[in-house]
Amino acid sequence: MTTAVTTFAHLRKKERRERQQIIIAAAERVYSHKPFETVSMRDIAKEAGIAVSSLYRYFPDQQTLFVEAFVVGTRQIIARVDARISKGEITNLTAFGHEFISFLAENDHYFRMMTHFMLDGRLSGKPLEKLNTAARSVLDLFERVLGHCGAGRHKRALAHTYFAALNGILITFRNYPGRDSAEVRRHMESIAKMMAEAVESYGRLPQDDQEA
Repeated sequence: MTTAVTTFAHLRKKERRERQQIIIAAAERVYSHKPFETVSMRDIAKEAGIAVSSLYRYFPDQQTLFVEAFVVGTRQIIARVDARISKGEITNLTAFGHEFISFLAENDHYFRMMTHFMLDGRLSGKPLEKLNTAARSVLDLFERVLGHCGAGRHKRALAHTYFAALNGILITFRNYPGRDSAEVRRHMESIAKMMAEAVESYGRLPQDDQEA
């Protein structure tokens, strides 16, 4: 009897997780073609093929769902970079920066989510905890890549510096007027390369030179 109860409980939890994943995927599709500031729970429910009332059984509010969708994005970029590192395709910060820019250019809704969270600051409780954990995982990725690329000092500070620089480049130039998307991408990658070389150089300086 105990085994049966445990099995059914496990199946219910698994079914709930699967339905949550369907809803998160639906939210991502909606966010990818509609400004997320205008997205409603009704939009997401329609995309997922469920009633709005059913949607609230899995996510108590839109911010919670929003955070879950953002977490999916952080996992994707981490997996993508790790895969490229394992194949020997990322050996310096320039290659990493280009990969980061490419991912966010291809998945603009994740970039808009990230900047929204950076600027909004109204989350609290479990959604805020989950968001902070996801943000730390991205910064951990930057720190790991710095170590992989030979930085020996101040990796955490340099990770923050390069992360902020890449986001600044995207914010400033991704919708640059008068240039097509290919020109914009080349321009962003060129600036990212300069920043990467500066960060790498600083990370390799002797301690006395850094404090001069």
